[in-house]
Amino acid sequence: MRVLVVDDEEIMRVTLRDALTDAGHDAEACARAEDACKRLAETAFDVTLADLRMPGMDGLAFLEYVRREHPDVVTLIMTAYGSVETAVEAMKAGAYDYLTKPFDPYELMRLLDRLGEHRTLREENLRLRTVLRERHGFHQLVGKSTPMQQVYETLDVVCRADCTVLIEGETGTGKEMVTNAIHFSSPRQTQPLVKVSCAALSAEILESELFGHVRGAFTGATSDKVGRFESAHGGTLFLDEVDDIPLPLQVKLLRVLEDGSFERVGDTKTRSVDVRILAATKVNLRQLVLEKSFRDDLFYRLNEVPIRLPPLRERPEDIPVLIDSFLRDRETQPEIADDAYRALLDYDWPGNVRELRHLIDRLMMFHPDCIERRDLPEEVLAGPDEVGLPREGSFDERMAALEARLLRDALDRAGGNQREAARQLQMPASTLRSRLERHGLL
Repeated sequence: MRVLVVDDEEIMRVTLRDALTDAGHDAEACARAEDACKRLAETAFDVTLADLRMPGMDGLAFLEYVRREHPDVVTLIMTAYGSVETAVEAMKAGAYDYLTKPFDPYELMRLLDRLGEHRTLREENLRLRTVLRERHGFHQLVGKSTPMQQVYETLDVVCRADCTVLIEGETGTGKEMVTNAIHFSSPRQTQPLVKVSCAALSAEILESELFGHVRGAFTGATSDKVGRFESAHGGTLFLDEVDDIPLPLQVKLLRVLEDGSFERVGDTKTRSVDVRILAATKVNLRQLVLEKSFRDDLFYRLNEVPIRLPPLRERPEDIPVLIDSFLRDRETQPEIADDAYRALLDYDWPGNVRELRHLIDRLMMFHPDCIERRDLPEEVLAGPDEVGLPREGSFDERMAALEARLLRDALDRAGGNQREAARQLQMPASTLRSRLERHGLL
């Protein structure tokens, strides 16, 4: 390590400098704190070792200077026995540790060794955070189309802000990737990112999962449980498929959004959290508000900054860019025949980027050298007007098969949400359900 010793006592100053040099450190020494400040401005040091009491600028003033002007430099304080209380104050002000004079130089070496271990851990943490930012940053979102450029512009703002964001998009458009990008590019990046799939849990379990519960709150609650809000304190909570939160629970969620307070299930104690909310939905929440199945006040609170992720069929110019990106992830990149490439471009990708990614991965696995048109699945090879068109059977049988295909397609596009599928097909939800039952799709 590069160490700067600052002490007005010549014997102590020279002894420490020589001991540090003998131990393999690059050491310098200054008699005055003012001279040390000049050396810090000229040369990069890892550690300063400063006496607490010196004429002119004392150790505390020097510590304050180092903390302000050179925040990456660690300061150790030396003090006489009667000044230990002041040394403790110095630690509160930012000193790493203190040594009480007289001390054995080996004590200093052990302290520097410990500091080196901590420094290594800190550098490793910084490296891991950098890796996370690179892995989850919004540069991982691929696309040069106008709709995607608008997404990038919005992300550039919300990553630096601390606002609530509502991410809207069909299945496979990258809602979770956007969530990761926002969190790992935000000031909260070192704090937890906690994710909850609201559609995967019943109303009772979801409330306990979000807010926690106390022992005896319900049958099976044998111990206290910390909820996701508390787990995400200081960080970000991602509510996926937020449209599936039941109306009674929406009231409790609204309160947390407004003032950060809540009670665990079965408890009367009010708790407070500092959490940023990111929410995602596959459906049109505005339509659910009109249908009275989603609270308007909660919608407006979640919709502080909306981000709409366009489906792949609305940005076909991004398909070649995405394919190229997926191919580059592999060490060996297969060639794609021209007719196969055209088929990939002509397909409308109801599963969006996720479907494209999975298909390319599968094709590279089974065809590592060259991907031919015949290697593509049937739904990709069929033209847009041919997909699902039955070729055999009576007129009624073919119409029934076509209707089943249309219903499946609408459900896929709506991410399995029947209300959204009914809206897309412009039919009552009850009618959709009866037809799904008729075709055995429920």
